[in-house]
Amino acid sequence: MTLIGNLRHRPVRRLTQLHVGLVLYGFSMALMIRSELGLNPWDVFHQGLSRLTGLTMGTTVILVGALVLLAWIPLRQRPGIGTVANVVVIGLAVDATLALLPTGGPLPVRIALLVAGIVGNGVATALYLGARLGPGPRDGLMTGLVARRPGWSLRLVRTAIEIGVLAVGWLLGGTVGLGTVAYALTIGPLAQFFLPVFDTPEPGPTPVETAPAT
Repeated sequence: MTLIGNLRHRPVRRLTQLHVGLVLYGFSMALMIRSELGLNPWDVFHQGLSRLTGLTMGTTVILVGALVLLAWIPLRQRPGIGTVANVVVIGLAVDATLALLPTGGPLPVRIALLVAGIVGNGVATALYLGARLGPGPRDGLMTGLVARRPGWSLRLVRTAIEIGVLAVGWLLGGTVGLGTVAYALTIGPLAQFFLPVFDTPEPGPTPVETAPAT
C-alpha cells in the first residue's frame, strides 16, 4: 500500500503536530483509564482484551491497530504516515503514562482525570486530523467499508462497529460507565471546536498547474 500525505507543504509543523497529537491521545487515554469511570468503546475493547491476554494496554492497542490496518487491504484503503504512526505512538504513550500515574484515588480526583482525559482526547484528535497525514486505522476501517458499500450510512457503520466492540469489551471486563456516555456525547463537538485551530490544509493548485496542456 502506498502511503498518502503530501509532506511538501509545512512538513516540520505537520509532523510535529501529528506526533504531539498522538502522544496526547495516549496520555488522555491513560487519564480516562485511571479515572475508572468508563472508557470510549474501542478502549473498553482494548482494556478487556488486555485483561484477557495479560498484555499491557499499550501493546494491545498496537496489536489491534495493526490487525485493523491489515483489514484495509481488501477495502483498498491507502494509509498515510499518520496512520502508521497512530498504530505505534499511541500505544507507547499510554503505557508510559500508566506507568507514572497511580491507581485509585478519591472520587473528585477521578472525575477530574475523566474530564481532563476527554478534553485532552478532543484536542489530540484535532491535532492529528489537522495534520492531514492520514486517518487512524479504526476511522479508516469505517470509511473504507462505506466506500465499498456506497448505500451504507457512515454514521450507521460507525455506530454498529462501536456498539460491537463496546459489547465485546464489556464482556471481557472492560470498564463501561459514566465516562463512556460522556465521551460519546462530547468528543464530536470537542474535536469540531479545536480542529479549525490546528487544521493545516495544503495550498490549492496554482494557475499554471490547472492550465490545460498545449
